[in-house]
Amino acid sequence: MANASFAAALRESALDLLAIHRRAPRIVRYIADLQKWLLSQAALALHFERRLNPSCSPLTAANLAKFLVENHIASHNTAVSHLKEMAHYKLLEPVETTDRRANPLQASAYAESLIRQWFEGHLRSLDGMDAGDRYRRSQEDETILYRAQPRIARRLFNDPDWYSPPESIALFARSESGSNILHDLMSRVPLAPILGERTWVGDVSARLIAAEYVISRSHAGRLLAAAQNQGLLGWEASQMSGDCWISAKFVLDYRRWQATKFSVISEVCASIQ
Repeated sequence: MANASFAAALRESALDLLAIHRRAPRIVRYIADLQKWLLSQAALALHFERRLNPSCSPLTAANLAKFLVENHIASHNTAVSHLKEMAHYKLLEPVETTDRRANPLQASAYAESLIRQWFEGHLRSLDGMDAGDRYRRSQEDETILYRAQPRIARRLFNDPDWYSPPESIALFARSESGSNILHDLMSRVPLAPILGERTWVGDVSARLIAAEYVISRSHAGRLLAAAQNQGLLGWEASQMSGDCWISAKFVLDYRRWQATKFSVISEVCASIQ
């Protein structure tokens, strides 16, 4: 984790993820929760597998539920509800079929553009570490996304280092808009590979977070208070506003968690010719 190029890649990635939030704030607020993120990635995995190979199972509530239950991610009812929400946000659309009982779905062009932005943002960050050509290859061959995303999703579903993050990360990743707040805080961390016990990251308050990430001020306040109680962050003043610091442990936990995802994406891309 003590690597300046990795720290720079994480900052770039965090800023890319926040750019997706600014592009689609309502959608990102909905899926900025680890379980919903996993549900969305699972739905897209089934979509892309079917797109590449029509003999694969279509994206339906039953098939998604089977996928999720096998991977211990969510129940059947949760899968059904999530597909309805994805359709509500125009991320999924119905597929024309003669079998109306199945109700197959597919990702909308908008959903594909969002996941491509997510995918290629990570590729650019990886390229920044090793002067690779992943992003260029993806730009030249759009099917790399279709082939890579299902493999990435399936790898992450089976990696407890990703789906079961440390308590410091889970506090944010499992709450509404928490991942956005987490990336925001970490994007402010200096690029030095070795940090002191406290790193100052600028002005942080429930008021500012609520306004930026479209959540209630009370929710933002509870989240920051919980993080403060765990010793993850604190303020120069005592009123939970103004100049804020975050702990070295918090930063290291984030870097380790993100390293799991980056490693999987890099390995999957290397396997695609």
